[in-house]
Amino acid sequence: MPQTRTTCPRCHQPVLVDVTQLFDMNTDPKAKQLLLSGTYNLIQCKNCGYEGNLSTPIVYHDPDKELLLTYFPPELGLPLNEQERLIGPLITQVTNRLPNEKRKAYLFRPQTVLTMQGLIERILEKDGVTKEMIQAQQQRVSLLQRMLSTTSDEALETIARQEDAIIDEDFFTIANRLMEAAVGSGDEQGAQSLAELVNKLLPITTVGRTLQSQAQEQEEAIKAIQAAAKKGLTREALLNLVIQAPTKTRLATMVSLARSGMDYTFFQMLSQKIESAKGDERQKLSDLRETLVDLTQEIDQAVKKQVDEAKALLDSLLAADNLDQAIEQSLPKMTNLFVDILNDEYDTAQKNGDKAREDKLEKIINVIQQFSAPPAGVALIEEMLDAQNDGELRKLFEEHRSEITPDFMQLLNGLVTQAQTQNQEPEVVNKLQAAYRMAMRFTMETNLSQ
Repeated sequence: MPQTRTTCPRCHQPVLVDVTQLFDMNTDPKAKQLLLSGTYNLIQCKNCGYEGNLSTPIVYHDPDKELLLTYFPPELGLPLNEQERLIGPLITQVTNRLPNEKRKAYLFRPQTVLTMQGLIERILEKDGVTKEMIQAQQQRVSLLQRMLSTTSDEALETIARQEDAIIDEDFFTIANRLMEAAVGSGDEQGAQSLAELVNKLLPITTVGRTLQSQAQEQEEAIKAIQAAAKKGLTREALLNLVIQAPTKTRLATMVSLARSGMDYTFFQMLSQKIESAKGDERQKLSDLRETLVDLTQEIDQAVKKQVDEAKALLDSLLAADNLDQAIEQSLPKMTNLFVDILNDEYDTAQKNGDKAREDKLEKIINVIQQFSAPPAGVALIEEMLDAQNDGELRKLFEEHRSEITPDFMQLLNGLVTQAQTQNQEPEVVNKLQAAYRMAMRFTMETNLSQ
């Protein structure tokens, strides 16, 4: 991400800003989320504390919706020919990243929007989001910002009571997306503040309490399945678990975790229980069977859709004129399911003696393996998490002295923040924090000895 030197609008001191001008869903599936969140091109002045967005030309591209939008901030005051000179290379970049078969007429007719609000509305309009829905989202974002600026828990509780009606699932979804965007842009403090706010709101809002209850039910379902698995999860044991599930949330979680065990034999066993039951118990088991059928069908349909999408992606890669370019552009869409299908197709090509197909599939596999290699430092951090005490941790730092670089420290700090904001196991968070503290001390000692 290139940096631009500019001046702070408030104190006029020089600042460096990470600048993104092209938001291309073709190469970055999170581009839309980043743009809509507003956490891009941020001016963060260390001198006076000012925060705001840098005014810069923007191009947004979504090939699936054949949408190419351009925005030029009017406050820059540049003539049309200069605007076209600045925007032109970005549009060329969009076109060059697409394979020939996907270069359609819309690329030659980019739509110009006059305001940032207009840009956001055009993007959301393609998603079926109305202006009323946009206004509702903005209302929730404004409320989030207002809450983040409160100075006491008492004031926060007062606002939460007054605005309980709009602190709904959409509100918490927006908060989580902003949190993810903050982590992605390196704003650890912003992500931490949002995480703390959400944790405070969960027990004091109507929807928050519901979400907490659902999370607890999901956790209980996971524990029950794990405990049964240790003893050997038979169909009979699974059937007893789902019969005893007290809520639909717990039941749905169990189905998602153990769908493969809910086969024809499983439903036969349930039908036999229904036939031998009487009165209310029989009706309860019949209702359970209907619910299980609906839940398993939902999962099967979702899996089928994912499989179809993965196969379509693989077919498009194999048909591409420029395989290297197509693989690079499709990497963000390659899921674990895609990799499983890819490996199955490779095995089939080998068995059938289809050398041309085998070579193409092998090339795709090699590129994925190359790009999926963990960043430098991850292996060392995993060793740190396995360390039993400070002595072992210190020994690791001594043995890997040359690897304790600023980039490593940034990676470790990011993992600490991510673990905290995603509510990971306290043991993992504590170990990461301990490793970071020792890494800081080790770095300081190394610097002082030089």
